[in-house]
Amino acid sequence: MDPVTHSPLFHCMDSTLSNKLDDKEGNLKSTQVINANFLKMVLGLSIVALTLYRMLKWVFSLFFGKVKPDQSGYEEGWFGKGPRPNNDDSLDTSIRSFKIHVPNEVLADLQNRLQNVRYESPVEDSKFHYGFNTDYLKSIVEYWKTEYDWRKQEGQLNIYQHFKTCIEGIDVHFVHVKPNLPEGKKLKVIPILVTHGWPGSFYEFYKMIPLLTTPSSERDFVFEVVCPSIPGYGFSEAPHQKGFDARSAARLFVILMERLGHDRFYVQGGDWGSLVSTLLGKYYPNKVIGVHVNMFFASLKGWNLLKGIAIAYFPSLIPAAEYKAFYPFMKKVKLLLEESGYFHIQSTKPDTVGCALADSPVGLAAYILEKFSTWTDPEGRSSPDGNLTKKFTLDELLTNVMIYWVNNNITSSVRFYKENIGKREHEKMPIAVPCGVALFPMNFLCFHAHF
Repeated sequence: MDPVTHSPLFHCMDSTLSNKLDDKEGNLKSTQVINANFLKMVLGLSIVALTLYRMLKWVFSLFFGKVKPDQSGYEEGWFGKGPRPNNDDSLDTSIRSFKIHVPNEVLADLQNRLQNVRYESPVEDSKFHYGFNTDYLKSIVEYWKTEYDWRKQEGQLNIYQHFKTCIEGIDVHFVHVKPNLPEGKKLKVIPILVTHGWPGSFYEFYKMIPLLTTPSSERDFVFEVVCPSIPGYGFSEAPHQKGFDARSAARLFVILMERLGHDRFYVQGGDWGSLVSTLLGKYYPNKVIGVHVNMFFASLKGWNLLKGIAIAYFPSLIPAAEYKAFYPFMKKVKLLLEESGYFHIQSTKPDTVGCALADSPVGLAAYILEKFSTWTDPEGRSSPDGNLTKKFTLDELLTNVMIYWVNNNITSSVRFYKENIGKREHEKMPIAVPCGVALFPMNFLCFHAHF
């Protein structure tokens, strides 16, 4: 036995030394943990700071940023089948007369499909709150099968002259109506380009055309109307290449008007036609005399957004009628969210929903006519028939559906959403030509004058 190592003094010194070593090791580990946590905190704060910086920069740019002129989109594109021909001289740029005539085989196939429909019963007392009520849909399909006369409606569509011309590889269909000028009376003839949207068609302008082209003793001018079908709609050919958006449509329509001999003209549009018309005014001020739309696209700029918020708390800042159309704000937002599900589907997976609609005329009718119901008057959702025939006849409604069906282009029409979504470079661009906006009482997508 070693007297030294077994002495009480040695054990005391050994214990003290061990404790000191343990303390140093513990302090080292604590320091390492603190350093690791500190680094994590610094890294986290850096990420948060960078994120906030980028968000604030984006918000500032959105509200107060300078307008950068967009120089893209003026050059001709190509949307025909396959690559563009090397020799443009081989392209047919003539304007060809066109008459609507649907083959009997297409109509026979339609009748066969209408005879074999599978329905799902609606929820009791759901009316139009769940979408198109299938009980009412059955009565529409019965009318479609037994009373609706396409040949008669086809004749009505052909009361105006139709034409086609090939632009950037695709045939563009349009209605062209010149005024009948009375002998001996001098009237100024003003060209106007009118553009439809979705789920409409060129047909939506048929009641308006006589009002524009018929001379009146109250004015010394009359309009010459050009009404095209957006490519992928109506009797226009669908684009075969990606990228055909509203900017492309605007460019094609300028070329169309030039081929008709019009260097200057007015434009009018609704829905997508509003965007096309707006872009025409922004990008072609040397061509466009004035713009009129019935759906107003606006970006939420800084001070105007603050004004909008202030008006929500102080309604007396604007006329009562205007306040009623735009407020209460959250009620309008709720309605917009409830009625915009289609927009997300068509902006992301248009071909998927297109498969179902292209195969079923009844499904197509329900999908389209539900929009005619709710977008005309949201209160129609509380009616068993959606108030559909309150503003339209069944013949008018079904003729619009038929234009999609006989051309088999519901899929190409909804692709227009995907091609346009996220393209906002034009929003801050000013319009240098006179503009007019028609705001109808039941519109749920609109902005007041402060925007």
